[in-house]
Amino acid sequence: MKKIAIFASGSGTNAQEIIDRFKTNDEVCVDSVFSNKQDAYVLERAQKAGISTLVFNRKEFYESAFVIQELKNRGIDLVVLAGFLWLIPEELVNIFTIINIHPALLPKYGGKGMYGMNVHKAVVENREKESGITIHYVNEKYDEGQVIFQATCELTPEDTPEDVAQKIHQLEYAHYPRVVEEVLLKL
Repeated sequence: MKKIAIFASGSGTNAQEIIDRFKTNDEVCVDSVFSNKQDAYVLERAQKAGISTLVFNRKEFYESAFVIQELKNRGIDLVVLAGFLWLIPEELVNIFTIINIHPALLPKYGGKGMYGMNVHKAVVENREKESGITIHYVNEKYDEGQVIFQATCELTPEDTPEDVAQKIHQLEYAHYPRVVEEVLLKL
C-alpha cells in the first residue's frame, strides 16, 4: 500500500478531491493530513474521512526533525501539497518526493506571494489570454521544481479574478488527483 501525506493550510478543496479519489483504492491511501494552521478546515475534512491529522508550528517545521520523523514513522511514500504556503525545507525535499499544484502556468506568476487570488489578479491585470495549472515536483525554492503536468483554460477580456479562480479550480479538481496517482505509481 502506497501512502500519501497531504500538507494544506486552508479549506482543503484539493485535498478533498484527493481523499475522494483514493478512499476505495486498495493500492493507495491518504494516510494523513498535516497543517501549519490549527483552525484550517482541511483538518475537519480529514477527520470526517477518518484520516489522521497533525498540526505543527514554524519551529517544529524549520528547526527540528519533528515533521520529517512523523512522515518516516507513518511510512509516507509521497507528500502532496494542496494549498500549503510555507517554503519546504531542503532536508525534507531531499528525503521525500513532494509535489505541488500552482494556479498558473509556471514559470509565469510563480514565486513567493504568488498564490490564490494574488495569481488570478495578476493574470487579469496583465490581460492574459489563457491561464492554467502547473503540477510540479517541489524543490527548496518556491515554484521552481520540475514540471510534471500543465493544463490550460482560455480567458476572456471580461473575466474577473473570481472567474479565473473558478476556471482554475475546475482544472485542479479534474487533474490533480489523477496526476498524484500517476506519480505515486511510478515510485
